[in-house]
Amino acid sequence: MGLKRFRTLALSMIATALLTGTASAQEDPEWRTTSSLISEAAETETFERYPYVNPDAPKGGTLNTTTFGTYDSFNPFIVRGTPAAGFGSFGGLLWETLMQQSVDEAGTSHPQIAEAFAYPEDYSSATYRIDPRARWHDGQPITPEDIIWSFETLKRISPMHKHYYANVSKAEALSENEVRFTFDQTGNRELPHIMGDLPVLPKHWWEGENARGQKRNIENPTLEPPLGSGPYKIESFDAGSRIVWKRVDDYWGADLPINIGRNNFDRLRYIYFQDDNAEFLAFKRGGFEDIRREMSTRRWVQEYDFPAVGSGDVIKREFVEGGVQHMQAFAFNMRLPRFQDRLVRKALTLAYDFEEQNRLQFFGLNRRFSSYFQNSELASSGIPEGKELDILEEFRDDLPPELFTDEFKLPVFDSPRSARDNLREAVGLFDEAGWEIRDGRMVNKETGEQFRIDFLGGSPTAEVIAGGYISNLRRLGIDATLRIVDTSQYIQRYQNFDFDAVTAAFPQTESPGNEQRDYWSSQAVDTPGSRNAPGIKDPVVDRLIDKIIFAKDREELVATVRALDRVLLWNYYTVPQYYQPTMRYAYWNKFGIPEQQPRYAGIDTMSWWIRPDQEKAIERSFEEAQ
Repeated sequence: MGLKRFRTLALSMIATALLTGTASAQEDPEWRTTSSLISEAAETETFERYPYVNPDAPKGGTLNTTTFGTYDSFNPFIVRGTPAAGFGSFGGLLWETLMQQSVDEAGTSHPQIAEAFAYPEDYSSATYRIDPRARWHDGQPITPEDIIWSFETLKRISPMHKHYYANVSKAEALSENEVRFTFDQTGNRELPHIMGDLPVLPKHWWEGENARGQKRNIENPTLEPPLGSGPYKIESFDAGSRIVWKRVDDYWGADLPINIGRNNFDRLRYIYFQDDNAEFLAFKRGGFEDIRREMSTRRWVQEYDFPAVGSGDVIKREFVEGGVQHMQAFAFNMRLPRFQDRLVRKALTLAYDFEEQNRLQFFGLNRRFSSYFQNSELASSGIPEGKELDILEEFRDDLPPELFTDEFKLPVFDSPRSARDNLREAVGLFDEAGWEIRDGRMVNKETGEQFRIDFLGGSPTAEVIAGGYISNLRRLGIDATLRIVDTSQYIQRYQNFDFDAVTAAFPQTESPGNEQRDYWSSQAVDTPGSRNAPGIKDPVVDRLIDKIIFAKDREELVATVRALDRVLLWNYYTVPQYYQPTMRYAYWNKFGIPEQQPRYAGIDTMSWWIRPDQEKAIERSFEEAQ
């Protein structure tokens, strides 16, 4: 063999070895079970169960719950229809996700349908391995075909999932129990993790026929109880007024670590009410609602004086949530020209008197939001510096100059003078924006049209939230009104952005990522069902969202989220409202409760259980009271 030929053969063998090694590395990835974007310890410690649960909690009994409004669908993934209680965008009680987001640790996921997952160092894909035990309620196994169909279908029909998985280009089966998701960009360290949030739906059921021989269509609302794989399934229902979920006796995942000591109730019964006061009266009577989260501070302070509280049959308790406080704010629809001027939005912010509302209606117990990421390290504060400042410098020419020099502060109404000063400044800002007061009316200087705001509400609670604010807006000469509509109409109008102003909620996590597109991005502005209620269409915000999604580490993520927070605040895209520093619950004393509740979520009622002796005693007290 000649030297040249030998060298050629040797090089060929080396190349083959390298290619084989590469292929082997791809075929044998590092499989992960518990995954965390924040805590390294969470990934190295073996997860056997949630530490707060009682692993020996008994099963049985019924958890009664009331809920507000109505429903007309068992399909939570489309814009049309109002889903029933127990359904949710990530599956709810019926459908499971590949992994389950931890209720005890931020940014952490544990195995559910997938027993493990893997991804390369450049985050260009993620591979999930299906637990061989995973089954639908009809006994059929959950397959890669179900997962691929779920991904492709939800990305097509669900506005939220369309944005959530915008960078996922392909899903493919690698074997009978492995699915790989390929991404169109590298460096998104969160995307392999959040692929675990994918709800998995039964392809064979949705593509099959109903009892009348009609082909099902997942793009339509339905009241046919769907096939699921989760711990509960629908037992009975009265459309719009009641739904009962029954625990699945042979549930495949009962022994998964995430389920030990949880899902203890045999039945979950939801009763719908059209009036908040009637709902509270039903709780007081007993038998309709066993655990109530009280959102009304006035009621919490003044109305829990009925006999059952005095006798100890009803317990009042406050829980501390360890996660990000979910922002609640007035959102003005910037799809309408009159709300597009930043000066106008700042003026509207100056008209909201939180201090008086807190004093008169909330007994001074509520606090005001000062960040979209309240109660976390992600919240901006002071003046930007360090890495956050470096990020913002790139956009300096497109941002309010005071963002770089002043600490953001919301107006304070702590004296009659401050109230006059805030409203006087608001009038000045309207004047700069082309509006003036004529004959007591705030009108456009050119057209003479009065500035108007029609607040949309879905319940009488909207009057409590917006009433004082509307009064101040009227003092500015604004034609401000409140329109309360029924729940179905409210949901449809909200999802289609058919409003001037609404109270919007923006729940966040300690590990923000792709979902920020659904909240704030330009591409979500005209997508019905997106969570961009204000209609934000800002190139700076879009670029900051991308920087968040592709942050290379936690330090960069935190700095970028703070920058986004600051940009949202200084552009006055919403008027922040208030939050309760604790979660206020009242419950009938029929439960066994773990000594500790999850430090992140604050409360996990699915870890509670019925104490039969206490339940019978409570039922006897109901009978005696009647």
